[in-house]
Order: sequence, then C-alpha cells, then structure tokens
Amino acid sequence: MSQEKVQHSLLGKSLHWFFVLLFVYGIFKQIENKEQLNDLELLRSEMFFAVFFLLFIVFRFIYMKRRYKTALPLDTSKIQFIAAKIVHISMYFALAGIAISGLGIGLLFWMGYKDGLLIEFVIWVHELLFSTILWLISIHILAAIYHRTQNDYVWSSMVPFLKEKVK
Repeated sequence: MSQEKVQHSLLGKSLHWFFVLLFVYGIFKQIENKEQLNDLELLRSEMFFAVFFLLFIVFRFIYMKRRYKTALPLDTSKIQFIAAKIVHISMYFALAGIAISGLGIGLLFWMGYKDGLLIEFVIWVHELLFSTILWLISIHILAAIYHRTQNDYVWSSMVPFLKEKVK
C-alpha cells in the first residue's frame, strides 16, 4: 500500500469516543413517554441535553471536516468510498435531526401543544431518525470490523485497541 497511514489526532479520537459515550448516555436517559415532560425540571434537562448534543455534533463536524483526511486506502473502490461518505454524512444529519426534533418536542410541549397532530408528527420524525441512526451506526461498525479484517489500518486510525500490525 503506497498511501501514508492516516492517524487521527488525539482530539479527533477523543471527540469520536466522547460522542459514543454521549450518545449511549442519551439512550439510557431517554424518557418513556411525553407525559414525563410535565415535570418542568426534566423538560429543562432534556432541552439542555439536546442543545449540548447539537452543539457538540456541529463542533465535531466542523473540526473533522477541516482536519480529516480519509483513512481509506488509495486503492479503495469508488463505490466503497462514496458509500463511506454517504454513511458518515447521513450519520451527522440523523444525529442533528434527533437533537432538533427533540428540541421541537420540548418546545411544543412547553408551549402547551401536548397533544395533537403536530407534536405527534415531530415525535414520529424523532423516532424515525433514531431508528435510522441505529442502522447507520450498525453499518459504520460493520465497516470498521471489515477494515480490521483487511488489515488496511482504517481500524487503527480511530480505534485505540486491537491495533493492526504495521506492514
């Protein structure tokens, strides 16, 4: 392989793995039903988390866009390269959409629109985006595992364990 091995910066890796923890935290703290938002403190907490989540996504996207050089080998097929790009960009859009729709739910609830077509639609969008991100994350993880089996250093560029041996 003639390409120089890409090693993401400590900040790049930290942002990636902190985001994984943040996302998992968001899953475990999620509410079970919208009626829980009648608790004003919980509503405030959910809104704060959604804003933080969204700002973090935007920061990470800008940082990675400016600093990121693909770790894919030069001989990667165009289809695989495009697929990787689509999955990554879709993940950012879905994650931002989850935060934005969550803020929409909170705002509608706070404004008194606790029932009706509008809030039900925003909840549906929120749930659809969540289902979408689970699929995208699964594809992302499977692709990382694939690259680990290929020993092409893509795995080692971001994952701090089970490092590939340098060729």
